[in-house]
Amino acid sequence: MKKLLLATAIAALSVSAANAAPTLYGKAFLAADYVNAEFDAPGFGNMYDEDTVEINSHASRIGIKGSEAMTANTDVIYRLEYGTSIDGDKNGFTNRDTYLGVVNKQFGEFRVGKNQSTLARVDNVVVNQGYFDNLGQTQNENEVVSALNMADSNRIASSIIWTAPKYDGLPLEISAMYSSDDVNGNDNAGFGVAALFDQGTGFTAGLAYDKDQNIEGDIIRGTATVDLGKYMAAPVTLGALYQVADYDYGSSKEKGLVVSAQMGLNNFARPASIYAQYNNTSNLDGWDNSDSDQIVVGGKYMYKDNIIAHAYAGMNKADNVRAYDLGAPGTYIGDAEVFVIGTGLEYLF
Repeated sequence: MKKLLLATAIAALSVSAANAAPTLYGKAFLAADYVNAEFDAPGFGNMYDEDTVEINSHASRIGIKGSEAMTANTDVIYRLEYGTSIDGDKNGFTNRDTYLGVVNKQFGEFRVGKNQSTLARVDNVVVNQGYFDNLGQTQNENEVVSALNMADSNRIASSIIWTAPKYDGLPLEISAMYSSDDVNGNDNAGFGVAALFDQGTGFTAGLAYDKDQNIEGDIIRGTATVDLGKYMAAPVTLGALYQVADYDYGSSKEKGLVVSAQMGLNNFARPASIYAQYNNTSNLDGWDNSDSDQIVVGGKYMYKDNIIAHAYAGMNKADNVRAYDLGAPGTYIGDAEVFVIGTGLEYLF
C-alpha cells in the first residue's frame, strides 16, 4: 500500500512539474545584405552615402514561455522574450514581449508587461523577410539606411492587453489595450482596440484603433487578406492594408497603403514560396509633401520546417524626409534612397 501511495505521489509530482516546465524557444537569422543608401539635402549636397555589404542579424531572439493551472478554469501564462544581435553589432539583450498574465475560459486572456500593440492583431498582410521585414517605423533613423514608411506597431511598456474569449458562432478575435502614462513621455495614458474577422474560409478582415501608444496621436488601420487557394487552383495569398495616422505635432495626416502577394511553389522537393510587397506612404511622420514608395520581392526555401533560406531585393525612395545629426547637429530635409539585395539563413528552435 505504501509503495502504491509513493508511486501515485511521484506520478502526480511528475505531471505537475511537466505542466509547469517552461518552453525555451528562439530564432537566429543572419544575412549578408548589399546596401546602397543615400540622403541628399538641398543646399548641403550628399550628406550620407553608403555602399557596402553588411552582415546583419534580423529579429534574432531567445525566450521562455509557459503556463500553469491555477484553478479548473484559469491558467497563469508568462513569456520572457529578448532580442539579440548575433552578428555582434550590439551587445546585450533588448526586451521584446515580456509579460505575466492569466487565461480564463469565461473572461478571456489578460497579459501585463511589455506587449505588442493591438495594431499588430490585424496585421497579417506583411510578407517581407529580412532587411525589409516591416511596415515602417515611427520616426526616421539617424542614419538613413532603413526603409522610411508609415508608423508601425511597437511593443508598449507598462501595458495590459485583453483578448476576449471565443464565442460559439462568432468568428471574431477582439482585443483591447491600455498603457500607463509613465512611459509615454507625453503625460497621456494610451489605449487601443482591434477586431479580426476570420471564419477559416481563406478570407480575413481587420480593423484597429490606437491612441497615444505608437505615436503621439491616433492611428486607424484596416486590413484584408484572401487565400485564393481556397477558391481556385492558385496557391496565392493576397493582402491589403490601409492606415491613417494623425500626429499631434504634424501638419498633415499620414496615409499609408500596403499590398502584398505570396505564392507557394510546388515544383520543389521541400516547401518554397515567392512574394512581393508594395508600400506607399504620404505625409511621412505627419509632414506635408513628405512621401515614400517601397517595393520588395523575395523568396524562401525550407530545408526543414525550422531551417529556412531567404533571398530578397528591395528599394525605398522617399522625398522631403527629415533626417537628424548627419555628421552635424540639426534637422535636414531632403531625399533618401535605399537599395538592398540580401540572402540569409534562418534557424528556429
